[in-house]
Amino acid sequence: MQIYRINRFNMKRRNTESKEAVLELLATTKKAMSQDAIEKQLNMNVDRATIYRILNRFCEDEVIHKIVADDGKQYFAMCVKFDDTKKMLPDNHFHFRCTNCETIECLPALVQFSAPKGYKVQRLNCVLIGLCKECARSQLHS
Repeated sequence: MQIYRINRFNMKRRNTESKEAVLELLATTKKAMSQDAIEKQLNMNVDRATIYRILNRFCEDEVIHKIVADDGKQYFAMCVKFDDTKKMLPDNHFHFRCTNCETIECLPALVQFSAPKGYKVQRLNCVLIGLCKECARSQLHS
């Protein structure tokens, strides 16, 4: 899949086959994945430390973002465009963790909040937990 080539993201790092494989996997799944899930689904032999290094570099380069869920695991998702405007999801968007299929996906809903006077928010981690559309629909029909 040529469209996911790392050079498209203007990275200043050396491109490798393992980076391409991780990026392509995240781009095609369209949901956040844990390092374990990425390691299992890669069609090549890449050790755990290399995968973590790749994921952390992609986060630094803002190609992907990290979600820490209520289960304590780190999940990684592509920084994606949404709806017809083709705008990037804002940094302060919601994530949804499905307790049935154990996936996490980015939601195009903006998190709106106000911090008390004197506080400066540097990062958000907003994870909604429940059943995704597909799992909720299948439970209705069973």
